[in-house]
Amino acid sequence: MSTREALLGALAGGEVRSGSALAASLGLSRAAVWKQVRRLRELGLDIHAVPGHGYRLARPLDLLDRSRIMSGLAAAARLACESLEVAGVISSTSAALVAAPAPAAGRWRCLLAEYQTAGRGRRGRRWLSPYGGGLCLSLAWSFAAAPRDLPALSLAAGVAACRTLAVVGAGPVQLKWPNDVLLGGAKLAGILVDVDGDARGPLRAVVGLGLNLVVPAGLRQDVVDDGGMAPVGLDPAVVAAMGGRNALAAALIGSMHGVLAGFAVDGFAPLAEEWRRHDYLCGRPVTITTGAARIAGIAAGIAADGALLVEGPEGIGAVYAGDVTLRDGS
Repeated sequence: MSTREALLGALAGGEVRSGSALAASLGLSRAAVWKQVRRLRELGLDIHAVPGHGYRLARPLDLLDRSRIMSGLAAAARLACESLEVAGVISSTSAALVAAPAPAAGRWRCLLAEYQTAGRGRRGRRWLSPYGGGLCLSLAWSFAAAPRDLPALSLAAGVAACRTLAVVGAGPVQLKWPNDVLLGGAKLAGILVDVDGDARGPLRAVVGLGLNLVVPAGLRQDVVDDGGMAPVGLDPAVVAAMGGRNALAAALIGSMHGVLAGFAVDGFAPLAEEWRRHDYLCGRPVTITTGAARIAGIAAGIAADGALLVEGPEGIGAVYAGDVTLRDGS
């Protein structure tokens, strides 16, 4: 266990821990403890220095635990698991899985992290989340051959996320084509898919999902300043009621496994109507940016293969890729 992990373990409960007690338990000087605390603050953790008493976290940490996540999976998902790992600090869970060996067809690998230094969002934007303040996970899945409607894989992952959030009572969530999960018009989660391999098979998809739980005001402003949609966190009471972050992670992984297994056989069409029930854009004026091209019109739902339908002066056309904004800028 690293010094950082040991210090986090000591502070995770939210109680005040004296600098001398921390120094003794970690085998460090008081000055070295202060330096470690400063480094934790750089990861987005709000650690208070209580004069004359020591340090405490502003909120307790529910740290991820591999064994608890595995035990929360249904038997079918557990049997299909090739590996499941939890990292403390990593550059990107998706990048790490892309660099790792692909799982066998019909099986999956998953990597979760407490903090990403280079988390990715759409169009090269950063994915920002404080240490332990969300769920950052990526799941690698191998298809024996390219499934039909492959470009709609991020939409399928959105359906998996909505199913989980409905079970935990998150409230009415919506899906913004092609890969955002919204709550109250703000961004609750984002999905990013990396695909490599041969269309004739095998082909690997790495589905990255970032779910906000804690969104400090400063981080929210950083996201907006970076050009992203204003983020929102999941109600802590909702997370606690279902058993904490590990239970939530297990539920999301299980739901993604079920959706991916079905997608491999039937493509997106069986999920299209479920996606439409959560459609945030339908009926609204939108602008789609694809490279240098811009398309303006009224969002008219999605096709059975996941394409965004846009009504313009010449009728309804299908869009398969692009960045979508409402005319009001959201």
